[in-house]
Amino acid sequence: MRGLERIILHSDLNCFYASVEMLYHPEYRDKPMAVSGDPDQRHGIILTANYLAKARGVRTGEAIWQARQKCPSLVTVPPDYSRYLRFSQMARKIYGDYTDQIEPFGIDEAWLDVTATPGVGDGKALADEIRGRIWRELGITVSIGVSFNKVFAKIGSDYKKPDATTLITRENYREIVWPLPVGDLLYVGPATRAKLEGKGIYTIGALAQTPPERLSSWLGKWGRMLWVFAGGLDHSPVTRMGEEAAIQSVGNSCTTPRDLESDEDVRMTLYILSDSVAARLREQGLRGRTVSLSIRDNMLASFTRQKKLPDPTCLTEEIAGEAFALFQKNYRWERGIRSIGVSVSDLSSRSEPLQLDLLGKQLRREEREALEDAMDHLRRRYGNQCVRRGVTLSDAQFAGMDPKREHVIHPVGFIPAGGKVGGGF
Repeated sequence: MRGLERIILHSDLNCFYASVEMLYHPEYRDKPMAVSGDPDQRHGIILTANYLAKARGVRTGEAIWQARQKCPSLVTVPPDYSRYLRFSQMARKIYGDYTDQIEPFGIDEAWLDVTATPGVGDGKALADEIRGRIWRELGITVSIGVSFNKVFAKIGSDYKKPDATTLITRENYREIVWPLPVGDLLYVGPATRAKLEGKGIYTIGALAQTPPERLSSWLGKWGRMLWVFAGGLDHSPVTRMGEEAAIQSVGNSCTTPRDLESDEDVRMTLYILSDSVAARLREQGLRGRTVSLSIRDNMLASFTRQKKLPDPTCLTEEIAGEAFALFQKNYRWERGIRSIGVSVSDLSSRSEPLQLDLLGKQLRREEREALEDAMDHLRRRYGNQCVRRGVTLSDAQFAGMDPKREHVIHPVGFIPAGGKVGGGF
């Protein structure tokens, strides 16, 4: 790479959850194995699978029953997030021996900017050294992409697995990156991929060679962003350790204990999720003006819709009400619903003054905020289930759900404003 060229690594711990489980359960190493949720509680989604299971067609995100149709001998184990977090932290400690510019992308991935690391040439030798240390010190493998920007470095870490280093330069990216399916590009979700393929764009190279104005007319602001990504023009920095991106949204999602089959089912679930979202907003001293709803049906088709409110809010009733209105406007009950999510964005501080109105509406909202603050205080002392809304008690399977603790949507810091392209979750 040239003199002042950035050297960016993207590290991806291979089959992370499954790899850690096989360290503690060596009896699984020669068997197809997956880490999954609890099938009895309808959280039976494959979180990750080892390579033996993947070779038999098992895929992340599918239901256990679907995976077992492909692989009847599949062994499933429950996740141990505290254990995975510990291994993630140990990996980041190794990364920290080379740079302080480390940007996590989930628990098992991270970007590293090693441009200023002494002795680095093209970055490949350093990546190989890190891979060796991860294997010797942690007992798991990692794939690392090396490139001049974050997007291509991530493509490199996916290009060869497991335990590989892929170097993508300005000289070879057209040969390596451009022939790949357009869905391999960062933030091209299923819906965006389908839309691009409907326009005849099947590869990353075809996307890069499409006029950005045309992409913008099809995809809005994301069109130009994806054109930048595909053409190798991304210049986004890798954040330093300890630097945190400003929170841009707060949300929760869950896979429901059973398929939702009616408006009342959805309304109950939205109140449970919105109660959690509102509490998180208040904890962080925030209100939000935009409510987003994500729906996935039992055939795994999904969509996301959002609405801007006249006033920012941190009230459960307002968040749930707007989310339910979005649902009724956009869903036609062709299938049952498998998972659902609510988030609030366009955030502002609760300390900012709000405009009063002649009818006293804002004063009543402040009274409801004070009431919900009191509920928060009780829940901190006695647990999240000590105060519950009546609407959430009509179904025993839902009554024990605690999304504030169990079903967090973590903010994604890569995009300055917004979220994933593609409408899924």
